[in-house]
Amino acid sequence: MTTTTDWVSELFADARELYADALEMLAQSRLRNAAEKAWCATKRSTDAMVLARTGREPQSGGGARRALLRMRNDGPEFVAFHGEYSIRSELLHINCFYDGNCEPEADMTALIRATDLYIQDAINLAAAE
Repeated sequence: MTTTTDWVSELFADARELYADALEMLAQSRLRNAAEKAWCATKRSTDAMVLARTGREPQSGGGARRALLRMRNDGPEFVAFHGEYSIRSELLHINCFYDGNCEPEADMTALIRATDLYIQDAINLAAAE
């Protein structure tokens, strides 16, 4: 039987794997695909953090947004995290992947590369008291 703690660990591991895929896509000059892999890593790490803190895994992007909205009351670090999630949703997932607008490329690449920091922030917030 998988425990919540085990599942949180699996979600974070999946996020790291997706981030590695994003870097691979960047190395192949496939920016649009890299953006979507980075978005997926963002979503999986967010789901893991929410599950760790609430005991419930969001079942959709909207569920994750609502959970993060409620967590804003838990401190300024959650406000900042919610903002970063929203930026990533808009730029990586919607603008770049769905709409094909990945400009400026240097900024999009930097955002994709910073996904490892987002994952680490999610890990830290998952463990926060």
